[in-house]
Amino acid sequence: MAITYQKAGVNIDAGNELVKRLKKKLPKVGGFGGAFPIDRTKYNLVSSTDGVGTKLKIAFLVNKHDTVGIDLVAMNVNDIVCVGAKPLFFLDYFACSKLNVDLAEKVIKGIIDGCKQAGTQLIGGETAEMPSFYKGEDYDLAGFAVGIIEKGKEITGQDIKEGDIVIGLPSSGPHSNGYSLIRKVFSKEELKKYSKELLAPTTIYLKEILTALKKFNSGKKNKFVGIAHITGGSFYDKISRILPDNTHVIINKGSWKVPEIFNTIQKKGNVSDKDIYRTLNMGIGMVIFVKPKFAKEVMKSFRGAKAIGFVQKGKKGVEII
Repeated sequence: MAITYQKAGVNIDAGNELVKRLKKKLPKVGGFGGAFPIDRTKYNLVSSTDGVGTKLKIAFLVNKHDTVGIDLVAMNVNDIVCVGAKPLFFLDYFACSKLNVDLAEKVIKGIIDGCKQAGTQLIGGETAEMPSFYKGEDYDLAGFAVGIIEKGKEITGQDIKEGDIVIGLPSSGPHSNGYSLIRKVFSKEELKKYSKELLAPTTIYLKEILTALKKFNSGKKNKFVGIAHITGGSFYDKISRILPDNTHVIINKGSWKVPEIFNTIQKKGNVSDKDIYRTLNMGIGMVIFVKPKFAKEVMKSFRGAKAIGFVQKGKKGVEII
């Protein structure tokens, strides 16, 4: 029997529908980061909030908690940099049944490591004990990041045009999405077997991207015209989020080597190509839209970057061939 993300308990369409309804009430929501103007200055604040999801279940299973904090930071700062913003500070929320100080210290260590990688500061957070809500040593994490960008410098994707090249940056593994599907596909023994690949910390792309933006977007015309963090909804939903109307993206799935863990998940679960590329990042954690003239030069700025697609005129959306 084929397994889908929805059968694993996650309905991406329902999430998208909620965002659509919220956008009617709050037109500014729905992007990778929410911008807020600072009065009488030339800057906007950009914020993001996210968690680690059911990847934590793998951490519980193998009792490894020192890297999920990196995931938490990454999921937030990678969203913020999609707008071109630099994170200023980070806050965390740690909820549990009964506080295990040694375990919590390992988690917080990961958060500190993630903040160092991102060049941002952990300035506080909240620890909540809720014994009637959580069981045993289960815990949950949420993070909140705030960044800053000069007004008018935001990368929104609205300058994406026909002919632009899509560059993919390699992921370290599934990052922090699709674990409900992964846990549906694999037995406990298999989750333990593949735990190294499944718990690989989410790559933090921030420093590489900010360095490249300083080089390529400092003139009058931006060479980077769109950035998308490939998380929930993956290629189809996350890329579509930043596309202008009448732009259609073609992704060539043979243009990069898909790490074996993704092939194993797809084969074991009999997951269709459409569902796997809408659930997992398949080895590409971030995509950048650049003007074709500068594509080769931009790729030299990133480790393992590949040209994975292009933009053409057509119905707004993504096609994987």
